[in-house]
Amino acid sequence: MDDVRMRELLLGTRRIAVVGASDRVDRPSHGVFGFLLDRGYDVVPVNPTLVGKEVHGRPVVAGLEAAGPLDMVDVFRRSAEAGAVVDEAVRLGARSVWLQLGVVDEAAAARARAAGVQVVMDRCPVIEWRRLGLLALIGH
Repeated sequence: MDDVRMRELLLGTRRIAVVGASDRVDRPSHGVFGFLLDRGYDVVPVNPTLVGKEVHGRPVVAGLEAAGPLDMVDVFRRSAEAGAVVDEAVRLGARSVWLQLGVVDEAAAARARAAGVQVVMDRCPVIEWRRLGLLALIGH
């Protein structure tokens, strides 16, 4: 994805589900969740093992179905588990899926793209936000 499309994706997104969100402050998903929340996104933590708890003050839901409707699904799962999440995101009408650093599933990405869903793979929205110089747009 080129920088223009990446910028449009980040600035055009409003509601994001973070699959694999953690309540542990030492986990990357916890930091990314907080970063997105601080930038004005409506962020929903998805983690079936944490239902009944909160991440950055937001109640955790068990699955994407409970998180919708969604613009983006940000996936903190192993590559081998990412395809099922991508397929569910497509089924639920998400406009984009974002597979975090180290998460790669080319077949799932191809299925999502074929369905008209934008895919970012093996990248982090925090890194891309900073790289694109979007920090001044806090609270977009």
